[in-house]
Amino acid sequence: MMISNKMQDALNKQIALEAYASHLYLAMATWCDKQGLDGCKKFLLAQSDEERVHMLKLFHYMSDVDGTAIAPEIKKPPVDYDSVTNVFEMLHDHEQEVTHAIHALVKLAYDENDYTTLNFLQWYVEEQREEEAMARDILDKINLIGDSPQSLYFIDLELQKISDGED
Repeated sequence: MMISNKMQDALNKQIALEAYASHLYLAMATWCDKQGLDGCKKFLLAQSDEERVHMLKLFHYMSDVDGTAIAPEIKKPPVDYDSVTNVFEMLHDHEQEVTHAIHALVKLAYDENDYTTLNFLQWYVEEQREEEAMARDILDKINLIGDSPQSLYFIDLELQKISDGED
């Protein structure tokens, strides 16, 4: 099976978006490291790795359907953030952007009667639901306890637990 050029282009845009997410979360992890927030750093490094996996799944799929995956040029993410709240607001916003992009891919696959790609994208639909819910939960916790220096300690512990699979 071969996908359409339009679908190939759209999937390559998604590859670029996933690659940017990986770099963005890496930059956020570096900022957290500079703030002494090891739990946040560990969480964001894991998220960065996960986004790279998402990108590679698209690469492999493109090969499976005789498409051409293109290694994207990746714009430089921000390196300075105002606060931990700002970091996780940006993370949540970016996950929402990815969700919208996945939904657009699903619509394109549906419109083109590309049921193979439609089936492949279902994994991303579910993954994005989980990613957005997790980002919202983290923001809810930050908003609940605040991001004062004392509160940051508890936020950092919570994210450490998530990274360690305890939550």
